[in-house]
Amino acid sequence: MGQDVLGAEYEAIRLTLEDDAEGEVVATLVRRPCPGSRKAVLYIHGFVDYFFQTHLADFYVERGFSFYALDLRKYGRSLLDHQTPNFAHSMSDYFPEIDEAVRLIRADNDLLLLNGHSTGGLVSALWADRVRGQGLVDGLFLNSPFLELNVPAGVRRTLAPVVRALAKGRPTMVLPTGVSGSYVHSIHRDHDGEWDFDLTLKPAEGFGVRVGWLAAIIKGQRQVRAGLGIDVPILSMSSTTTVRGRNADFSTGDGVLDADDIAYLSTRLGRHVTCVRVEGGLHDLVLSAEPVRKKVFDELERWMTAYL
Repeated sequence: MGQDVLGAEYEAIRLTLEDDAEGEVVATLVRRPCPGSRKAVLYIHGFVDYFFQTHLADFYVERGFSFYALDLRKYGRSLLDHQTPNFAHSMSDYFPEIDEAVRLIRADNDLLLLNGHSTGGLVSALWADRVRGQGLVDGLFLNSPFLELNVPAGVRRTLAPVVRALAKGRPTMVLPTGVSGSYVHSIHRDHDGEWDFDLTLKPAEGFGVRVGWLAAIIKGQRQVRAGLGIDVPILSMSSTTTVRGRNADFSTGDGVLDADDIAYLSTRLGRHVTCVRVEGGLHDLVLSAEPVRKKVFDELERWMTAYL
């Protein structure tokens, strides 16, 4: 354990995991304690992402929660030189580091909220469904969870079998259509946004979308469409607006996922789901403009007060 790159308030704990086909695997648990608290939150980031949102940690600590964030294997603080960045064969590849993080957090806390963003929202939901009945988590907050591909339904039906076939033989093959840099440019302070983060860990154009990873995403989303049985209260939040097009204004809505799909599919996660739509919310809702993110935090606090 040592001081994290975010400063003296944060500690970083390296989790050593079982080697995979590429060799050594680690994850990184970042901690900002709230002295005297027995409540905690675990944050899980999205695709081409890592934890840097210190104002999110501020929100939780000010309300008496110790804050933890997990940089998953092959992401951010956990990416090693020999690894394919951000790659996974299955969303369940991430379960061991979540299991270990939860074990460590639960040793010191009686209540745990799991907070997942985008791909981390999909992973969090699948993990929470897997451990239902075990009392490991007390609530789930999903910030624009990646529950569906942002393409027309006909394209999804055509794409899925092709991706599955390619993934069997060439899982790390990069698809020709990559990640648009527009969203990252809209939030980074060197471009059109207000946030500072490491563009080597969260590059604007990403690290390439690989067919094996996309096949894993599609499989996880298929599980969601079939219906999960998460047994704790869920808050799913998304923008009211989906932004599309090369010249679109990415400061007005979700420029990564379809906000309507998120709201619709969230109802299939469990029996107790609260869906909130946020006007003007960006893909990462807590990175929205100040008046909008205040609404996000107000809604989150209202839900936490009611259910936690």
